[in-house]
Amino acid sequence: MLTSRNSVTREKPANPESEVRAPRRHAGGARREASERVLVRSPGFETHGWTLNVSRGGIRAIVEDPLTQGAEYQLTVGDEETSAARRASVVWLQDESDGQIVGLKYLDVEDGSEPPKDG
Repeated sequence: MLTSRNSVTREKPANPESEVRAPRRHAGGARREASERVLVRSPGFETHGWTLNVSRGGIRAIVEDPLTQGAEYQLTVGDEETSAARRASVVWLQDESDGQIVGLKYLDVEDGSEPPKDG
């Protein structure tokens, strides 16, 4: 059950037919479905979750504890012992009854795209 959805993207216009749209860029590269453990950390905070899909530009994941939109975190995907943590920011989030689905954009990737909200 969807409880709320937040995004840093702009609202849709009242009349979508009048909007001029640029072609969608896929600068983050092709995404692939995944189911790897995720560890998200910031000073005084830590939560775990699972990836839903990944790309060069970021990940879409479900996490146990809520993240803050626009905040930066240290993100480890996979085994904490063998995977390096990367800086990422929350570009969108969707609260669910059993956790939060989030789009995290890597901050060390030039021109990375936002992780998609859809599967």
